[in-house]
Amino acid sequence: MRNLTDIEISVLEEQGCTAEDWAEVLVSEDDFRAESVRNVDFYGHVEIGSLYGIVKIEDGFSKRCGIKNAVLRNVRVGDRCLIENVRGYISGYEVGEGCYIADVGTISTQGMPDFGNGNVISVLNEGGDGNVVVYDKLTAQLAALMIGHECVRKMALDEVAAHSPVEYGIIGRNTRIAHTREINNVMIGQACEIVGAGRLNSVTILSTEDSPTYIGPDVIVENTVVACGATITDGAKVDNCFVGESVHIGKGFSAESSLFFANSYMDNGEACAAFCGPFSTSHHKSTLLIGGQFSFYNAGSATNQSNHAYKMGPIHWGILERGAKTASGCHILWPAHIGTFSMVMGKVTQHPNIPNLPFSYIIAQGEKTYIVPGVNLKTVGTWRDVRKWGRRDMRPLSARRDIITYSFPDPHTVQAVAEGIQLLQSLMVQQGEDVEEYEYENCYIKHTALIRGLNFYDIALRLFLHTVLTEYAGASGNRVGDNGEYLNYAACSPAGWIDLGGMVAPEEEIAALVRDIAEGNIVTSDEAVAVLQGINTEYGQNALAYALTLMNGDEEGGVADPNHWRQSAEEAYAWWLKMVRDDAEKEYALGDVEEQQLRDFMDEVK
Repeated sequence: MRNLTDIEISVLEEQGCTAEDWAEVLVSEDDFRAESVRNVDFYGHVEIGSLYGIVKIEDGFSKRCGIKNAVLRNVRVGDRCLIENVRGYISGYEVGEGCYIADVGTISTQGMPDFGNGNVISVLNEGGDGNVVVYDKLTAQLAALMIGHECVRKMALDEVAAHSPVEYGIIGRNTRIAHTREINNVMIGQACEIVGAGRLNSVTILSTEDSPTYIGPDVIVENTVVACGATITDGAKVDNCFVGESVHIGKGFSAESSLFFANSYMDNGEACAAFCGPFSTSHHKSTLLIGGQFSFYNAGSATNQSNHAYKMGPIHWGILERGAKTASGCHILWPAHIGTFSMVMGKVTQHPNIPNLPFSYIIAQGEKTYIVPGVNLKTVGTWRDVRKWGRRDMRPLSARRDIITYSFPDPHTVQAVAEGIQLLQSLMVQQGEDVEEYEYENCYIKHTALIRGLNFYDIALRLFLHTVLTEYAGASGNRVGDNGEYLNYAACSPAGWIDLGGMVAPEEEIAALVRDIAEGNIVTSDEAVAVLQGINTEYGQNALAYALTLMNGDEEGGVADPNHWRQSAEEAYAWWLKMVRDDAEKEYALGDVEEQQLRDFMDEVK
């Protein structure tokens, strides 16, 4: 950088420019073009890079670099930028190379900003103490650990506190900002696009060239961190939140003190104190997600939950496990805990705690709530869901800090299935084999539904074996041989499994990670994420070991007879596909789909 020459100052002044002190205006050593700077007022220390070249405005339209009609105060402008028509001013920013900033109000950094980092919010228990630290290293797994472990929150806060105070905000290279009214204390990554936003205040926007982030018209975002590839647009209002990788929030959606992780999609409705794990989805204006933990979730229209039961405040919360859905008009009175891949219908007020009854229908009828165990295993919806999620992961490989387990059925679900079998069998022993209805968790299970549930759960167990033997039986060089030989599998099977924000992992390994954080052996988020990724690489091996314990626990086959299990697993898989096809034909018989659509679907079910 160099000082301006007297000739350049004269040219600038003739073009309507002024400076508080021309000596504080530094320009590129060789490539400064005074004729490209017009009607600009300079305050404080300003640096301007090369103004040669052009900037792309949109497809088929580019403009020459330059600075026009603006007020700059303590700003560093990178090479090949175009800044024009700033109605207010730009203050306290480093603008990366190749940026386009036009028709904006005020862009400023003031004081010692945190850019939304270190903000502690109350998730699930809206009326409780803050339990999740919002910061630029947050992942679904770290957030899930923070809810139950103070040591993980402390690690995050220490990490945020260790960052040195910044003098300048940053607008990353190749960023486009246009038609936006107010940007205050916002850190902006590379290749970000901010168009038509209303107000961004105390925000970090992570963005990269291969995973750019978009902030659209009429958006208001405050005290929030936005991850790479996210989209917030069309009048959305987001306050005290974390918006994760490739998440979409739009069409007036309102979010407060909530977390949204990879590939979640939120339109029209609202969320408060919600933990929305990967692929959580809400499309409808009347939808409220409050005080709940969700993942792979689909909210029906007019879905809502109550976290304020009486007079003690909004202190109640609940969990809908992976793949759960709520039907249109569903209302759940927290607390409640619903098992994986279940469907909830009606107004449920009995606080069911049924994580050990996955694949169920939970149906509220008047003052009674019925559980239909296992029935959702056979539906077209479940088959479509488990196939679509992996294909709809919008994140590039470079932006996948959230760890997602797509395998179906996964060990955490199957662990619940095994517990469900024991539960249903014990209900028959305790309440009799000839009763019409069984009572459990203030709900009711009809006798016929219980018997069918046992059958569905048996199929689910063997379906898991099919998945493992198909996908993971070759892990670490070990396999279940086609010739009936079993090669000894040395790994010790995990005793229990946990679904940690979309990542299925052995419970004891997650507990060991927490201990290491508490004891100071792990002190940064990147170290913790690396451990989690290492655990995830062993998923197949651990799933196989768990499957072998299920085989060994069966009196009929046993692990010494792999052919029995391979045949049994293939039969279960065939039964599952048949049930799904039957469900599709049932919908066709109702007249809801065209014949060609049915045929196309049947061709896919294989």
